[in-house]
Amino acid sequence: MAQSSYRKSQLIAFDNVAAGHDGVLSDPSGAVVIKPCSQAEADFYHTTADAKHSHFAIFIPTFMGTLELNSGSDLAAPTTAIMNPTKAGQAITESPHAIPNAPLVEEAWAPSNGGKIKTDLAIVLENIAAPFKKPNILDVKLGARLWDDNAPPDKRAKLDKVAAETTSKPLGFRIAGMRIWQGTAGAESNGISKDAYKLFDKHYGRTLSAETVRQGFEDYFLLERGAVAKGALRKVIKRFLEDLAGLEYALEHEESRMYSASLLFVYEGDRGALEDALVNEQDESTNGLDGNETHEEGDDDEDAPAVQGLKLIDFAHAEWTPGQGRDENLLHGLRSTIKILEGLLKSP
Repeated sequence: MAQSSYRKSQLIAFDNVAAGHDGVLSDPSGAVVIKPCSQAEADFYHTTADAKHSHFAIFIPTFMGTLELNSGSDLAAPTTAIMNPTKAGQAITESPHAIPNAPLVEEAWAPSNGGKIKTDLAIVLENIAAPFKKPNILDVKLGARLWDDNAPPDKRAKLDKVAAETTSKPLGFRIAGMRIWQGTAGAESNGISKDAYKLFDKHYGRTLSAETVRQGFEDYFLLERGAVAKGALRKVIKRFLEDLAGLEYALEHEESRMYSASLLFVYEGDRGALEDALVNEQDESTNGLDGNETHEEGDDDEDAPAVQGLKLIDFAHAEWTPGQGRDENLLHGLRSTIKILEGLLKSP
């Protein structure tokens, strides 16, 4: 990856696509997410570069560095190396001018751990929704306990109340938000945005119980009540289950505490594009097995259509805790999520 920098006048605000979080920015290309953060979260991301966390690191967004947003110049000053998400060796051309009337970056995700925070520090992460034509996004907040050891008593009581009144306490997770493409553009009404996305905020997830939470995932995958996933969606769910199993294995071999972290699910919401992506993968697999086709040097795999992706996000309250064992609070929610997805592959 080529090292890069960002001009503050070129940074673009975008609507949060899954759960409420203010102050998140992107670059004009939409390739990165620039999220205001605490020093603790930035420090945690830095530690994931350690080889001993390599199995865990593949399940979080690519960390490209940090920025100082409120420096005196127009250039957002890097406090660590900023690696532009392009192919290694490619030069990055930076315009010295601001972009007038820069558009809102809508095909993006924003981490969900709270509102706007007072900080000049920001982390630069890959936008995992960028490869999708119409990304359907689901944010699932993990943990029955949502506060870390530094939280004051009133904060603990507030979060414990939220957990007790939602699926967080019994299942160890709750749906924090969703953004789902409906297929046809229409006027903004009944939760449908002008770009044909239906938005579900944090209040939606709080209306679900342990008995009805399956309905939230049915909504995400556009399934009828009690329906069994078939065809392309069945393949997507199976892939999510494979990713979740890999993340479960990684967390079982770490000693950590990650309070209020979230699972970020993304899959291609345009059914035609999803089918094309699956066919493209099958073609590549067949060609690879037959040995009839090889990638030319310079081929850009990042341009290939995407099927789905899963990442663990939001590490404002995360740390490695050697000697304290694995994070059963997080794993409880992860395993409950696995059970729900498994249930979508068979009749309830």
